[in-house]
Amino acid sequence: MQYRLTNGNVALSMLRFSLPYLLSYFLQTLYGLADLFIAGQFNGAEVLSAVAIGSQIMHMLTVVVVGLSMGTTVLVSRAVGADDPKSIPPIAGTTVRLFMGFSLVCTVLLLVCTDGIVALMSTPEEAAAETRRYLFVCFAGIPFIVAYNVLSALLRGLGDSKTPLMFVAAACAVNIALDFVLMGPLHLGAVGAALGTVLSQMASVMLALAVLPKLHAGIPLSKKDFSRNPPIANSILRIGLPIAAQDGFIQVSFLVITVIANQRGLTVAAAVGIVEKVIGFLFLVPSSLLSAVSVVAAQNIGARQPRRAKEALLAGVLMAASVGAVAALAFQWVASPVLKMFTSDKAVAELGVQYIRTYVLDCCIAGIHFAFSGFFSAYGLSLVSFVHNALSIVLVRVPGAWLSSRLFPDTLYCMGLAAPAGSLLSVCICTGVYMVLESRHALDRAA
Repeated sequence: MQYRLTNGNVALSMLRFSLPYLLSYFLQTLYGLADLFIAGQFNGAEVLSAVAIGSQIMHMLTVVVVGLSMGTTVLVSRAVGADDPKSIPPIAGTTVRLFMGFSLVCTVLLLVCTDGIVALMSTPEEAAAETRRYLFVCFAGIPFIVAYNVLSALLRGLGDSKTPLMFVAAACAVNIALDFVLMGPLHLGAVGAALGTVLSQMASVMLALAVLPKLHAGIPLSKKDFSRNPPIANSILRIGLPIAAQDGFIQVSFLVITVIANQRGLTVAAAVGIVEKVIGFLFLVPSSLLSAVSVVAAQNIGARQPRRAKEALLAGVLMAASVGAVAALAFQWVASPVLKMFTSDKAVAELGVQYIRTYVLDCCIAGIHFAFSGFFSAYGLSLVSFVHNALSIVLVRVPGAWLSSRLFPDTLYCMGLAAPAGSLLSVCICTGVYMVLESRHALDRAA
């Protein structure tokens, strides 16, 4: 089943696609928030820090997988826009072949490197053992994480953001139930959180494999579709690799900032870990709009309608910036009660409030360059997104966080400004690149 987004009002098409995707993202983020919340109710700061640090590493892996799979989403979207259904099965088969190999290599490599990763993160000594156990269980479940995201990428390329919502809703329910049982009565600590995550992802994949043939008969795969196809594989990687590198680079910057926080002690580490989870929740809107812009723009590029692709960019920018501004303003008042939901430690909560009140400004600014990244990806210009994010991280985010931690050791207010300052640089670069492409009519010729 294909959902064409090449007709009608562009903003409404964006909303119809992005709302189910937003809810899916919300439920996925709820995984981490539920882990952190339940861990805080039944355990001390060492388990709380272990879950926060470990889930950041797993989130980094997930966003890299999602970035790589964007190549599949864009290629399928272009095929749908060009009304070329015969080209979709080879894309799907090549995607499965690529990601099966990727998941196996990642699983083995990360299991071997678990101890090194814990040390590299400057994990507080009190939380090191729990973090190690959390990561070992999660790394063993990587194939299920990859499988779910590959299936979702294919469906999004077809314009279907509703079916993945059903799968992730089931996984979220299973995850929360398991968290309460495993970390509550069974007292498994961080291992319980990890088992809940892995088993829920497994349930999601099993459900998808059971119901997809009934819901989507639109991708009739045959044995030949899984054979080596270098041109398609190269196209997927040409689009997906820069996005994966960009997203991975962003997550590395978050991990570096986590290391900086960890070096300041357990209380700061716990506060930063909680805030990162809350910010991840607030970033659901720009993240879902990035995907919506890329799918809507790619379908219209395939249909040779560049004007509608540009309208998708404008709608994405306006929606993301508006929602981000509301969130940034609201958290100047609600930061304290929100953070106290995750910890009863007053010192952790107070430091978290300081950090989030400045960090939250990034929700508005980053939403703009997220929309540009989706647009550039639809045109196969994902390298632009990698470059602006890399410059933002290297020149502003990481050095800004490090300097503020040294110059202002008694507060986290200034450290929180590093992220929005970096996003401002990204917005300037994206706007400049877009203006150059428009002046040369490159976007119209490429469609």
